[in-house]
Amino acid sequence: MNRPARRAKPRPAHRRHGHSKAGCLKILRGLSAYLDDELEGDVCREIRKHLGACPNCEVFLASLRSTITLCRHVTPPPLSSSAKARLRGHILKAAGR
Repeated sequence: MNRPARRAKPRPAHRRHGHSKAGCLKILRGLSAYLDDELEGDVCREIRKHLGACPNCEVFLASLRSTITLCRHVTPPPLSSSAKARLRGHILKAAGR
């Protein structure tokens, strides 16, 4: 009796190129500092190596670059005095003051 062939479960995208989800998350957390040129050379090399082998992280980086470019070209609306005070309070609270 012939049994139908079993289909293999698709592997998560990060596994297809030999990276772990944790490895990709580590890279993604450092991309902002990477783009701002705030990292040591060896960390930058590690990120570039990962990006060269990880299409998903490359797509994320391209999206982040586009987002940054768009944000730089948008003039934010002016804040009212009360909104500024609330924002300042939230920032100070988050900073632990």
